[in-house]
Amino acid sequence: MKNKFHIITLGCQMNKSDSERIAAVLQQMGMDSVSSPQEADLIILNSCMVRQSAEHRIYGQVKNFKKLKKQKPNLIIGVTGCMPGQDKDAKLKSKMPGLDLYFPISELTKLPSMLKQLKADIGESTELPSRDYLDILPRNQSKFHAFVVVSTGCDQYCSYCVVPYARGRVRHRPVKQILREIKKAATQGYISITLLGQIVNNYQAPDVENFSAQNPFSNDFARLLWEVEQIPQIQRIFWTAPHPVYMNDEIIRAFAFPKQVNYLHLPVQSGSNRILKKMNRGYSREDFIKVIEKVKKARPGIALGTDIIIGFPGETEQDFGSTLSLYREVGFDIAYPAMYSPRPHTASARAYADDIPGPKKKRRWQEFDKLMREITFEKNKKFLNQKTEVLVEEYKQGICWGRSNEMKLVSFASPQDLTGTIQNVIIKAPKTWVLEGELA
Repeated sequence: MKNKFHIITLGCQMNKSDSERIAAVLQQMGMDSVSSPQEADLIILNSCMVRQSAEHRIYGQVKNFKKLKKQKPNLIIGVTGCMPGQDKDAKLKSKMPGLDLYFPISELTKLPSMLKQLKADIGESTELPSRDYLDILPRNQSKFHAFVVVSTGCDQYCSYCVVPYARGRVRHRPVKQILREIKKAATQGYISITLLGQIVNNYQAPDVENFSAQNPFSNDFARLLWEVEQIPQIQRIFWTAPHPVYMNDEIIRAFAFPKQVNYLHLPVQSGSNRILKKMNRGYSREDFIKVIEKVKKARPGIALGTDIIIGFPGETEQDFGSTLSLYREVGFDIAYPAMYSPRPHTASARAYADDIPGPKKKRRWQEFDKLMREITFEKNKKFLNQKTEVLVEEYKQGICWGRSNEMKLVSFASPQDLTGTIQNVIIKAPKTWVLEGELA
């Protein structure tokens, strides 16, 4: 009987991509994926440390699975991802006694031998191609959309961010390897690609000689976008997460290519120059607005998203008001606001007291959320009776669900499952978080 595994992924799209590589390793060992932890012989939690709430979820899940282990003594429980990546002194691990596996994602290639040491008959022996886990081809969960990592780690050291400690210094994948992965996905029927990196638009190819001779750009990320644009089967290209400092004119020009989605997610974090400086973001409010103006000129009607940190140490009502006014001025379509929580090893945790009380953070979060919903709904009204292209991602009870070119959620009735196809949809009922339509 084959052993079964279940992977739980917390955090960003990079973690989702890493989980697809974990699944590839386990399936190479002859194991089968199952949808519930109760069926599994191996449970792996791919952890996130960006927020305290994500950290606490890992503790809670491990505690629950240890109860399951009493019923299934041979169950193996493992944690990987950002938590063990930054846990150099094992303080976090000490909060989860009884774990069987605890390893940073960079050590994924050692997983088969680690499992064999725990349980000799768990799957087949397998040889992985190299020591670099990014050389492992992911087992994509979707049949039409693929995550492709272009870089991992970060050298930016924003004062609140744990990524450099959890994932280490930045590593850029060879362009030859990136394009090989995308072209293979394209031959397998994939039509949508998301390029991933902690600061994706600061990609620096270690093998620039593998860019095409006719490539018109000098910036490596703009070059990469041009190369992906040339792959005939790929119809939709998205990338995340960029940094405002690296949104130069060449990247903005490449962003105007037809296969690029009509959406840019550009984290600003705060509208206050004082807070941006404390965050070590490297730009001012005015710098950010200039970038947005250039983007809007290159792609009129573009949808915009961002990340916001609410309640950063020392944030005054005036600072928070500056964030609200920036949000209005830019006219974002969506934001992902989060209340600040100090993260281990980060500069802000060392230098600043977490001095904004929880109720005040929550009140500001609610005020921001109210503004966001109002602006989002107003922007969505403009789609009424408009035709939009939708990549269908799911089909449930006669309804197709997918994302428009602006990355907005769209639903429409259909007698057949159109998952994995791009359809023209006329929007009939725009709402705050979904555009309801009908097939054109």
